[in-house]
Amino acid sequence: MSIFDILGPIMVGPSSSHTAGAVKIGLIASRMLSVTPQNAKIFFHGSFAATGQGHGTDRAIVAGLLGMTPDDMLIPKSFEIAKKKGMEFEISEINIKDAHPNTVLLQLTADEGKELEIQASSIGGGRILINKLDGIDVNFTGDSPTLIVHNIDQPGHVAEVTSTLSHKAVNIATMQLYRDKRGGYAVMVIETDQPVPQESIKWLEHLEGIIKVTYVNVEGETYEL
Repeated sequence: MSIFDILGPIMVGPSSSHTAGAVKIGLIASRMLSVTPQNAKIFFHGSFAATGQGHGTDRAIVAGLLGMTPDDMLIPKSFEIAKKKGMEFEISEINIKDAHPNTVLLQLTADEGKELEIQASSIGGGRILINKLDGIDVNFTGDSPTLIVHNIDQPGHVAEVTSTLSHKAVNIATMQLYRDKRGGYAVMVIETDQPVPQESIKWLEHLEGIIKVTYVNVEGETYEL
């Protein structure tokens, strides 16, 4: 436990879970999309739906999608800023079975046909969990450098990715594997102790059977190939 688990994060807003966590969800979603979305459909579940407007959760999510951090003084003006930047958004409620009370589902679209669907929860103290990514169950926080590899479920892809990281002296902290069905669509989520070099990600993206590679590092560079 750190001091931030007791005092909470440095933030703008009344609630670490409903405001700071919501900003972080939006920020990571925007980073995963690699650009500010042109259109965002925002679905609030549970407590987010019941009390989100009063806690500024709606403005917090939009602020994160615009690239703001939880301590940004412009968070209360995120709706106005989104309008000036041409980002359209819709906010509604949804009931998601077995989801954490502070959960949001985001459906994002951007230039060049980029799309992302992400379900995430704010679990307190500004901490979050990404629950689903493009319909596949996942489980990661975004606190560490995170490599997300979408691939066809075939033998050899895990070995190729892990050997690439080993060659660059990047230590794997956690690794999670998901798929929709045998031989179907699969996702690797790898949290690392060191940043992943961009050349390694470019090399992985060109391997046969790799659909998409996304790298998220809230403290540094983030990109999608």
